[in-house]
Amino acid sequence: MKTFQLEGTPRTEIGKKAAKAIRKEEMIPAVLYGGESTIHFNVTKDAVRKLIYTPEIFIVDLTIGDKKTKAIIKDLQFHPVTDAVLHIDFLEVFDNKPIVMEVPVVLDGFAEGVKAGGKLSLEMRKLKVKAVYTAIPEKLNINIDKLGLGKTMQVGALHFEGLELMNAKNAVVCAVKLTRAARGAAAKGN
Repeated sequence: MKTFQLEGTPRTEIGKKAAKAIRKEEMIPAVLYGGESTIHFNVTKDAVRKLIYTPEIFIVDLTIGDKKTKAIIKDLQFHPVTDAVLHIDFLEVFDNKPIVMEVPVVLDGFAEGVKAGGKLSLEMRKLKVKAVYTAIPEKLNINIDKLGLGKTMQVGALHFEGLELMNAKNAVVCAVKLTRAARGAAAKGN
C-alpha cells in the first residue's frame, strides 16, 4: 500500500465553536483514534487534497507536533451543499492489530458473456476487508474471463490470501447483463 506524508498541528480547543473558527482559517479539524489517547489536531486543505480526492488507498505517515504514527482515514464528513471537507477521523494502525478497510475492485479479463453480446456491470467499486494493514493490497483484482451471459459474481465466490471479506456473501460484485439486442437475438433463435 502507498504511504502519504501528512503533518498536523495539535489543538487544545474542541467543540463546535472551535471547529468553526478552524474552518474559517482554511483548515480542517481532525481526530486520531485507536492509540493510547485520542488526539485532536488540524490539517490544511491543500495537504489532504491528494489523499481524499483519489480512488487509491493510503497508509498515512502522520506527524502531529512531535508525535509520529501510522494511520488510515476512517471517516470523512462533507458539507451537504458545498462538498467541502468538514472533519476527518484517522485510525492509528499497528503491525499486530487487524483493521477493516475498503479496498478498490479491479476487474481483469474479458467476460464470455460480453463476447456473447452482454454488458458488464460493476456493482461494487470497493470491498470491505479485514487484515493487518501490511497485508492489505492497493486493489483487489478479480478475473472475470469465465463470467457468462446473465451471470453474476458474488462476494462469497471470492477468496484473497490473508484477507477476510466483510461484505455480505450474497452481495453482487459484478454481473454480465442481457442487453436488449441480446434478448432479441435469443428470442429469434428459439
